[in-house]
Amino acid sequence: MIGWAVGAALRAAGRPKNLDRWLPDNLFRPTRRHPPGKPVEVLIAVCDHFEPRRGNASAEKAKARLDRWTAEYPRLFADFRDSGGVPPQHTYFYPIDEYDPGHADRIAALCRTGLGEMEVHYHHDADTADNLRRALLDFKRTLADRHGVLGRDKQTGEPVYAFIHGNWALDNSRPDGRWCGVNNELDVLRETGCYADFTLPSAPSDTQTRTVNSIYWAVDDPARPKSHDTGVRLGTAPRPADGLLMIQGPLLLDWGRRKWGLMPGIENADLTHALPPDGRRLGLWLRAGVHVPTRPEWVFVKLHTHGLNEPNQDALLGEPMVRFHEVLRDRATRDPLFRYHYVTAREMANLALAAEAGTPRTVAEARSFRYEGFR
Repeated sequence: MIGWAVGAALRAAGRPKNLDRWLPDNLFRPTRRHPPGKPVEVLIAVCDHFEPRRGNASAEKAKARLDRWTAEYPRLFADFRDSGGVPPQHTYFYPIDEYDPGHADRIAALCRTGLGEMEVHYHHDADTADNLRRALLDFKRTLADRHGVLGRDKQTGEPVYAFIHGNWALDNSRPDGRWCGVNNELDVLRETGCYADFTLPSAPSDTQTRTVNSIYWAVDDPARPKSHDTGVRLGTAPRPADGLLMIQGPLLLDWGRRKWGLMPGIENADLTHALPPDGRRLGLWLRAGVHVPTRPEWVFVKLHTHGLNEPNQDALLGEPMVRFHEVLRDRATRDPLFRYHYVTAREMANLALAAEAGTPRTVAEARSFRYEGFR
């Protein structure tokens, strides 16, 4: 029956969506529904590919984008609170290749109001491991020392960062080799202080991994690209040496949104003007059931967006996002077993590691389990 479903879905949706890369793992690991009568703690992280100069924007346009964002985001969302009393958190993955000190200062200032954190994004092409290492180390120090952001490893005191790869091409994962060039990128990231990668899911891109809806350790094979295609799921086996933590967002077929009334859409946790967050999508994210087996009641919902794109700003800084926060609040009010938590990328990684360890027991205690924030 499952084999028939795989074949039917592939024929219905077609290879252009690269479903053959990830659908089998999705179907052989059935989606999870929240069991009636059981508590659930939903951990929501919005990871933004935050690019003021996206599309080769002029300096004036980049400034206008930042003006709108820095004014509207706190005005709209600062008064919302999750089940633990925390306001919405937005993680700004700021590109190395777009670095502007003034832009970085403005993002850092917004983060210091308690509404988010700043991490590392990078678009590169035909690169080398040595160049990549220099770029990451230089940018890490710039963000930590000049702008006063980035978390720190509580054991070593060193600055650490989360990462999202530009064009989805992590570890040289595009079949044509574009937009990266470094087969040992996972090792370079880990060795320069990256505590977790948040690039995935990338579907319908052909960079999408076979592993979906998972938090896992990926071990680099420097002789080949896309070493993160598979890995060791967190909490299922001892941690491998030299593993990089991979935290994926939800990825599944959306039969409630069909093309021509037949072909299913893809739910890939992308927040856009055309697909803003809402209660129906929340249900899909919960069904994807990204979790660590040792804490099954903690459901990880990693969302992504390009928030400064003008059409997307209308959703993320408008009624759709306001309504989504109201949906979360109203559901928690009606259902005492439903609790939700706004978290940053750093906090989500801490929660995953805390779930693996089995301690501490509460979300509030686990937010800074291994990596502390800059504030």
